[in-house]
Amino acid sequence: MLGKLEYLIALAAERNFGRAAERCGVAQPSFSAGIRALEDLLGVPLVLRSSRFQGFTPEGEIVLDWARRITGDVYAMRDNVNQLRQGMSGLLRIAAIPTALATLTELTTPFRERHPGVRFSLQSCTSSEVLARLHNLEIDAGITYLDNEPVGRARCIPLYEERYRLLTSPSAPLGDRAQVTWAELGKIPLCLLTPDMQNRRIIDQLLRQNGVVAEPTLESNSIVVLISHVQTGRWACVMPEKLAEIFGLTTRLRAIPIVEPEEVHKVGLVLPDRDPLSPLAEALVAEAARLTLLKA
Repeated sequence: MLGKLEYLIALAAERNFGRAAERCGVAQPSFSAGIRALEDLLGVPLVLRSSRFQGFTPEGEIVLDWARRITGDVYAMRDNVNQLRQGMSGLLRIAAIPTALATLTELTTPFRERHPGVRFSLQSCTSSEVLARLHNLEIDAGITYLDNEPVGRARCIPLYEERYRLLTSPSAPLGDRAQVTWAELGKIPLCLLTPDMQNRRIIDQLLRQNGVVAEPTLESNSIVVLISHVQTGRWACVMPEKLAEIFGLTTRLRAIPIVEPEEVHKVGLVLPDRDPLSPLAEALVAEAARLTLLKA
C-alpha cells in the first residue's frame, strides 16, 4: 500500500506516467499496474486517462491528500526510530526563494554544531515551487514569503522582515541620495529577478502603483548574476536590505532605502501541516525559534 501511495505522489509531482515511473525507479508498466491496483483496492477511479495523464478524479484528489499525510507520517516514524538508535542524522532537505538563500547559514551553521550527523540539501526555487515540493514530500522545509501570496496548508514560522534598497554605485544616477521613491526608480535602468519570482512580482506591483512600468535592462533567476553586475558599478538593482548586508555589498556600493511606500514583507519557514513533524523538521523549528529569540 505504501509503495502505491508513493506512486500517486510521484504522478502528482511529474504529471506524466513515464517520468513518475522513472522517479520511483520502476518500469512504466509496473507503475501503471500499481496505480490500477490502488484503484481496484479502493473501488474508485483515481486518475483521468486518455493518451496521456490529464489529472486526478475528485476521489483521486482526496486519496492524494491522504497519501501525502500517510507517507509523511511513515517517514517521520522511521526517522524517530533511527534517531533512537544512532542519534540525529540523515539528510535535511530545504528549498528557499533566491532572496533568502544567503540567510540559510543562520540556520544551517548552528544546526550542524548541535547535530553533526546531519547533512543538508539546499535548493533555490520560486515560491510556488517551494510549496509544491513541500506538498509532494520532496523537501522537509521551505523558506518563502508568508504574507504576499497564499501559502496554503502549511505550518509557518516567521524568520525576518524583508525591506528593499536601491543598490547602486555612489557615482550613478540617484547614487548620492539618502532615500529614493519607487516612482524615481523609473528614471534609471535596473537589473531584476525574472517575473516568475515572487520578489519580482512584489517589485513590479510597487512600481505600477507609482506609475512606473518595469522594463529592466537585465533579468535573471540568479541573485549571483544580479550581484555580479551591480558590483561593476554600472548597474543598479532593487535588493532586500538583509541580502546586501550579508554579501557585504555596502562597502563599495550604496544601499539606499526606497520609500513612498517603505514596503515590508515577512519571510519565514514553511513546514508540512502535520503533527508530529519528523525529528529533523522539529530540530529545524527549534533552531528557528532560537534564531528569532536572538533577534528579538
